[in-house]
Amino acid sequence: MATADVTVLSLGREGTSASEYIAEIQRRLSAQDRVKFQMHAMGTSLEGETGDILAVVGQIHAVPFELGIERVYTVLKLDERRDRPGQTLEDKVRSVEARLSASE
Repeated sequence: MATADVTVLSLGREGTSASEYIAEIQRRLSAQDRVKFQMHAMGTSLEGETGDILAVVGQIHAVPFELGIERVYTVLKLDERRDRPGQTLEDKVRSVEARLSASE
């Protein structure tokens, strides 16, 4: 299993708001069942098999083009640990929280 963080930027759109494009990306993510996802303020966290993550990122990268945008910039951070194949996004957060609690 792998975890990732993705941000899709629609460049050249009118105005400064990107919520129209982000909402459609979230709709597309909701319509699939290959990758677990969680939107946050600066992008979306993904969890699943590496190939599935890469396929889904390719699909959501295309969304702004489908909505008439001429340039799309996508940032993907991908983390795959083969020594801990079942590690989830929640596991990563819990690990840091445990260390924080231990130091208090």
